[in-house]
Amino acid sequence: MKKNGSKVTTRDIEFLYEIGTLRNIERTWQQFMGSGCASVLEHTYRVVFLALLIARCEKFKDEEKIIKMALVHDIGESRTGDTNYIQAVYTKKDTPPAIRDTFTGTTFVDFYTDILEEYEARKTLAAKIVKDADNLDVDIELQEMKEKGSVIAHKMDKMRRLVRNKKLYTKTAKKIWDALQTSDPAAWHLRANKFVKIKSAGR
Repeated sequence: MKKNGSKVTTRDIEFLYEIGTLRNIERTWQQFMGSGCASVLEHTYRVVFLALLIARCEKFKDEEKIIKMALVHDIGESRTGDTNYIQAVYTKKDTPPAIRDTFTGTTFVDFYTDILEEYEARKTLAAKIVKDADNLDVDIELQEMKEKGSVIAHKMDKMRRLVRNKKLYTKTAKKIWDALQTSDPAAWHLRANKFVKIKSAGR
């Protein structure tokens, strides 16, 4: 198994190009939600921080594992594409070989043999934390869509509560979900703007 200190290979360079294309892969719930949905790469970025937040609240110490797992949790979609909840009823993705082929010959092969296999099994706290983060990012994005006036985002409330009650693993994730329901997506910049922070601004 190749890890740190290995010689950079042609497959490593190809891998870097491949993960870059995740920015071009739209998540297929855009079929229902319309334009403006985050790409797979954009989704992944926030999942990393969500997972770290949950891990710290759950007192899970191995942040390196959390970061690695969150970074690659959807990496198979570079070859299989995303599947929304309607397509998943009728479509079966051959994800394991897609992920295996993505990492074969790269310096990151252990991400497949160790990190992703653990994530997909959903037996460890790390895997449950990252899956919770994956689910919660949907709820954050729905709140952002509601802020923009999306009617369909409101129509998903009942289904998302089902996810909260039946699909989230950790107590922290459920607390975050509850907090999101009354959160203001604009608060961060309204409270940090120059007229609030700099009393002499505009004079």
